[in-house]
Amino acid sequence: MREYTKIYITPKGERAARGGHPWVYADEITNIEGRYANGDLVDVVTNKGKYLGTGFINDNSKIKVRIISTNTNDKFDAAFWQRRLQYAVDYRRTVMPGDDFKCCRLIFGEADMFPGLTVDRFNDILVTQTLSLGIELRKEMIFTQLLELLRKQGENIRGIYERNDVKIRELEGLTENKGWFKPETVADKSPLTEIVENGIHYEVDVENGQKTGFFLDQKYNRQAVARIAKGKHVLDCFTHTGAFALNAAAGGAASVTAVDVSAEAVRMTGINAEKNGFKDVVKPLEANVFDLLTKLAEEKSHAYDFIILDPPAFTKSGSTVKNAIRGYKEINLKAMKLLPRGGYLATCSCSHFMKEEYFVQMLKDAARDASVSLRQIEARQQSPDHPVLWNVPETYYLKFYIFQVV
Repeated sequence: MREYTKIYITPKGERAARGGHPWVYADEITNIEGRYANGDLVDVVTNKGKYLGTGFINDNSKIKVRIISTNTNDKFDAAFWQRRLQYAVDYRRTVMPGDDFKCCRLIFGEADMFPGLTVDRFNDILVTQTLSLGIELRKEMIFTQLLELLRKQGENIRGIYERNDVKIRELEGLTENKGWFKPETVADKSPLTEIVENGIHYEVDVENGQKTGFFLDQKYNRQAVARIAKGKHVLDCFTHTGAFALNAAAGGAASVTAVDVSAEAVRMTGINAEKNGFKDVVKPLEANVFDLLTKLAEEKSHAYDFIILDPPAFTKSGSTVKNAIRGYKEINLKAMKLLPRGGYLATCSCSHFMKEEYFVQMLKDAARDASVSLRQIEARQQSPDHPVLWNVPETYYLKFYIFQVV
């Protein structure tokens, strides 16, 4: 006899759960049998009472239940979470071998069956973001086990820094905060660390950097850019801290202009360029990308033969997709017009809501309006430490293309 509260759901919810999707929405629940507190584990069942899975419940969220297991034999004790952590770490050791394991995403939420949990590794610091109440209530056990696991494997980890300074936590009834997990156990509390990605050194500020401090999901896409950058004059738009720009320079680019609207991002790009010996090649520029592309178009400039567009997510909900498409089209159209025939364009979208078919259609429309053809070199996505679960479409978010414009 199972002791968990039963959550009965609609046929629509049942189809999603049987298909492997871990979310049960509030409007899919038809009946509740038993009592619970937010963050408790509950059993999700069909209207006829057939077991579908067990997950965390939270009345504060539109996603009322986040399923973590479909196995009735699972016992959700310390050993259960230890197995999950071991599985996630073993996977990263396989797909991110060698030095790549020292800067990668160790846990990618639902794709690793840790709903709402992100763990990024930056050399000797783990950075976490906890966006579900169920994980928040169990994080002390999970984080302690993860530290033990990595240290037993000989990894030098000085501590965990929590980046819970995101508004989305409010949707789970959680407050925003950031700081060291168990600070009394961390000897060196500096938020700075250095990582090496694709042979390039970066200083990462886990306290003040965007998201968790550095964007790891483009690691191998940056290598793809480096492969074709030799001798090119590169314009890297939305450079953040210069990662695409530095990879282009490492690939032998003749010159790289690295543009961002953030003064701090531009400053960090300059520091990273100098650190890697590229200060004569990489020129950081503080500017609004939309304004800069407009200005270059008005000047009919053909100063660049390789343009990289890596914008932030223009849409974070289904309701703003149309506006986002306009924004993506504007920058891509201008880039296509600026490039000489035979020039190169790397372009991407990091929003799940900007579905691949929308992004592809936008690129086709932009090419038509620019009177150019796109010769595809590569179609890529996020690196494999951010795995895509085919039954959870929300895990597929990064679309990345490299074209020659002809």
